[in-house]
Formats: sequence, structure tokens, C-alpha cells
Amino acid sequence: MNVEYTGRQTTITKKLKLQAEAGLERIAKIVGSSANVHVILTTDKYRHNAEVTVQTRHQKLVASCEATEMEVALHDTLAKLEKQAIRHKKKFGTIKRHPKADVKGEIAEVVTPAPRKVAAVKIAAVKIATKTSVGRKAVPMLVHSFPSQSPLAEPHIVRSTDGIALRPMSLEEAVKEAAFRDRDVFVFRDHGGRAMVLHRKRDGKMELIEVP
Repeated sequence: MNVEYTGRQTTITKKLKLQAEAGLERIAKIVGSSANVHVILTTDKYRHNAEVTVQTRHQKLVASCEATEMEVALHDTLAKLEKQAIRHKKKFGTIKRHPKADVKGEIAEVVTPAPRKVAAVKIAAVKIATKTSVGRKAVPMLVHSFPSQSPLAEPHIVRSTDGIALRPMSLEEAVKEAAFRDRDVFVFRDHGGRAMVLHRKRDGKMELIEVP
């Protein structure tokens, strides 16, 4: 232990240091030898006060006592500090050795998909039985297992006559009309009565398809 002494209106003698070191040696066996200790001895007329602070990595212990003699005050302070260290060690050991929650998962029900449905979703109801010291209740949970491939959505068909010319027109007129109507596919008949289809490709160019 790293021990620091402070004397207020008193002289810290070798006898007092030996007494403090003997008591701190017992405390070091409980809290460890890496603690920092500050011993403060104060004398006020006929009153003698001893205060000892032990600072470890995880805790701080402080004790003080007053007596008519400094040896008695230091002895009582070290005894009180030793009791604190034992109490803290028991408390920490109880928390550290506390049993963890016993969690057991068992599958209660499994719903298998119908053979005709490729995109069926398997649903397993997993019941978690939790046993803890506080008596928590079991909480049911649902575990979803999705298929590796998603089903293809059915195409949504909308009937429309916006892409059909009701009167015969030339190719130039059809191109302008398709641009005016903002249509990628435009069906029309030329002045000879032949059916034509204008199709806007991905590169933006218009493709003319003659219907046989």
C-alpha cells in the first residue's frame, strides 16, 4: 500500500506509524495491496482524532474515531475500517456469484407451408421459459424464417387508349403526337391503312415497327 501521513497540531511518531502499518496490513489482505492510504491525525486540546482513507480501484473506504489518546483513536479507526472492508468484500462477492438467469428455449409450434405456395413463410413460435430469482414470467416470441427468393408480383394491367391514334397520320405526325402525349409506345395507321407502332427505346431513339 502507498501510505501518506498528515499530522495536524500533532507529531506522528514512529510508534503511531508502526501501529497504523500493522492495521493496514490486515486491511490489505482484504482489499489488496495496490490501494492508496491517507492517514490524518489531529489533536485539539485534549481531543485526539484519527481519520484513515483507503482508495482502491473499485471502492473508497473512510473511517474516523475520536478519543482522549491518539493510540486509542487510531486503533478504533483501523478496526472500523477493517469491518467496512469485510462488509464490502462480502457484498461484492455476493453480487459476483449471483446465478445467471437460466434461459431455455423450446420450440412450441412450427407451421409448415402449403406445398402449392412457393413463397410461404415459415413461422416458428418459440417459447422462452426464464427462471430468475425475481420470478419473471415466460415471454412468448415469434421467429420468422423467410424464403431465399421473393415471389414475382402479378403484373397490374390498365386499359388505355392514349397510345392509339384514332385517325390516319404520317410518320412525322405520329412522332410529334407520341411526344405530345408523352408515350413510349404509340400505335397508328398511315394513310395507306397499314398499322404502325412507334416504340421509344432505352437510349431515347424512336423505333418504327410495321405490323404485318
